[in-house]
Amino acid sequence: MNVERKAAAAPDTAAASAGIALETPEIASIGVIGAGQMGNGIAHVASLAGLDVTMLDIDPAAIEKAMATIRHNMDRQIARKTVTEADKETALAHLHTATSYDALHACDLVIEAATEKEEIKRSIFKGVTPHLKPGCLIASNTSSISITRLAATTDRPEKFIGMHFMNPVPVMKLVEIIRGIATDEPTFQAVQALAMRLGKTTAVAEDYPAFIVNRILVPMINEAVYAIYEGVGSVAAIDTAMRLGANHPMGPLELADLVGLDTCLSVMQVLHEGLADSKYRPCPLLVKYVEAGWLGRKTGRGFYDYSQTPPRPTR
Repeated sequence: MNVERKAAAAPDTAAASAGIALETPEIASIGVIGAGQMGNGIAHVASLAGLDVTMLDIDPAAIEKAMATIRHNMDRQIARKTVTEADKETALAHLHTATSYDALHACDLVIEAATEKEEIKRSIFKGVTPHLKPGCLIASNTSSISITRLAATTDRPEKFIGMHFMNPVPVMKLVEIIRGIATDEPTFQAVQALAMRLGKTTAVAEDYPAFIVNRILVPMINEAVYAIYEGVGSVAAIDTAMRLGANHPMGPLELADLVGLDTCLSVMQVLHEGLADSKYRPCPLLVKYVEAGWLGRKTGRGFYDYSQTPPRPTR
């Protein structure tokens, strides 16, 4: 751990010894790659904070759906009196959409918020980097994948960092900040300042598989799935037990459906492969649900069936 931190600080030390002042970059405009539930949430809070935001997705239908979601969620905030109609209109004026990387050429920071698959993220970074200005910082919203490894895909590993938002982004206050081995201090300070501007609290994590939140949370979800798999209890029983017995705001299986079972499986696979410990083996039932396309709320079916109200447990 200490070796990595010293290595990360080396560029700063060299610059200081050469008499070069390292300034924290100012972030006034950001690009968000991916218009799914995380991407549109990041675009939502950033535009409300007064940043110029370009939300990019290769699928125009995804962008249209994301904009409808953002408007709906801002209306909910207006109803709760946490923002005003004027705030909403100003934010939407700051929010732009695009389907091509060329639209990100003037951004100060680009945040990748694509699906939790390393090959997809690496492809995105290889594709977008040539379109960015030299000083543009890059962040990944990955919930589990090595920041150091993703940074190596780019031409600027010192300007690359992990910025893991929680779902749903407009509601959840935490952002995990993860430095790769090459991330420099100005990048770290700029992203810390941005998180504060977005009204978030940060937790700094080392670059280990799944970082802090998912290192603890997703194995709990996986264990809840094992409890179903082994017949310990039903979906309803397990969620009720954890809500009332552990005072959790929602049961682990409800939470899995909210997060997405495909994302839960990806995190468990990263943990299993990265730490080589059998305790992180994904439950076969979780694998089966993902193979069936039962991914949770986003597909209408997971551990609950969302085609009816209230949702009905599927096991």
